[in-house]
Amino acid sequence: MLLALAVLLVAWSWWDSRLPGAYSAEEMGVPDYGGGPATHRGHQPPLGAPGGGDPVDGADDAADLVSVADLIASPSQPDAEPDVRVELEARTAQVTPENGKAFAGFTLNGSSPGPEIRARQGDLVEVVVHNVDVAGGATLHWHGVDVPNAMDGVAGVTQDAVAPGESFTYRFVAEDAGTYWYHSHQISHRQVVAGLFGALVIEPSTPSDQASDVAVLLHTYPSNSRSINGTVGALWHEAAPGDRVRVRIANTDNGNTAVWVAGGDFRVLAIDGTDVNGPTALRDQRVPLTAGARADLEVTVPATGAIRVQAPGVSLVVGPAGSNAPETPSPSAVFDPITYGTPTDLGFDATAPDRSFVYNIGRRPGFLDGRPGYWWTVNGNIGMAAPMYMVGEGDVVTMRITNQSGEGHPMHLHGHHAVVLSRNGVPATGSPWWVDSLDVDHGEAYEVAFVADNPGVWMDHCHNLPHAVEGLITHLMYDGVTTPFRMGKDTGNEPE
Repeated sequence: MLLALAVLLVAWSWWDSRLPGAYSAEEMGVPDYGGGPATHRGHQPPLGAPGGGDPVDGADDAADLVSVADLIASPSQPDAEPDVRVELEARTAQVTPENGKAFAGFTLNGSSPGPEIRARQGDLVEVVVHNVDVAGGATLHWHGVDVPNAMDGVAGVTQDAVAPGESFTYRFVAEDAGTYWYHSHQISHRQVVAGLFGALVIEPSTPSDQASDVAVLLHTYPSNSRSINGTVGALWHEAAPGDRVRVRIANTDNGNTAVWVAGGDFRVLAIDGTDVNGPTALRDQRVPLTAGARADLEVTVPATGAIRVQAPGVSLVVGPAGSNAPETPSPSAVFDPITYGTPTDLGFDATAPDRSFVYNIGRRPGFLDGRPGYWWTVNGNIGMAAPMYMVGEGDVVTMRITNQSGEGHPMHLHGHHAVVLSRNGVPATGSPWWVDSLDVDHGEAYEVAFVADNPGVWMDHCHNLPHAVEGLITHLMYDGVTTPFRMGKDTGNEPE
């Protein structure tokens, strides 16, 4: 009898976990209102709930519902001439990193990484993506850039995947200066590692006082080629003695890494695209970089020789032509942004939030879309039972993120930057530590806050991209915003 009940329970769990061939992000989870008003105009009940798959009663009668497709840049001037325009061709190709091994991958305009895109703060940026022959379709997500929701590049949530022979145009205003990167968000756990990514730099409207700056993308290709801007080994950036150089570093891998400086002092000028207030000189410290994260380091070229910025297996030498700098082992001391820099006003009151959420990361066996496995969980739940975090425009939001899963996770919220209030109960005391990619290690607990000021349907997931496929993904949903796009095996949209 007990065996029969156990078999029935397993069979029911398998059946209940299956997803339809097409479904909306609005159905994928259980609404969590964080203590705020329980409104969800335009959203659908979660799959498996009574009425699941059908619009909420009265939702279609609301006159102020907004589709994510209408959340665009400069809606009053949709045909405004862009300040920066780039065309990118995505192709399937045999890719050979400089000094590395060849692999079957993807390119943008014939290279990986794709072309570096540069704009100035306030510019209207237009990027046209042509999918030449990437069979599974492709998109581009602007990692760390708080773009309008229609431009976020998430297949099945904010757009359909761009099929072979088709194109899509992204337009957004480069509002926030900083270091960012772009990558595919269609089958991203395969396409990003295999080459569909590149650097995006938004320069400040007022020129900086650095002599020069250089963007550095750290990436490990499928051939196990550890690279820096597509080159295995070392690169050189020419600069004169005494020059102060901004080195913009992005970790485009699924796992954590670190960077350090050999041969001199450095300052951490920015984290995840946001400038640090009052950065001070550091020496012999390694700067951790979780998956997707960025750090801008300022180095000064010595009077003789050069200075070297290192990461495991790769490095950037900064100095006059022909100069060099010795390599050094990774320092034992670790940079801690929670105490670095000088405090300043956040611009909102995080002590009186409108909504407070919990995001507990765990792991357990079960079924995900009919597949048995040992899956990542959010608040103990998998798939359609995981929470959807519901907000209203203008809400001040706090979120407590904990991890008892056995592994660390780089957590990435689209469309917003959050400020770290505390780590393991210890308040942040330095410059406001703004992040869009936060490393939450096993046993850690972070409290973060943000203002819900960018309406849309936004992914909130682990940026170890295979982990997202394995269940560590949910959404931030704005009241009154709907999406016409669908995910599922019948749609061709597979964001992770």
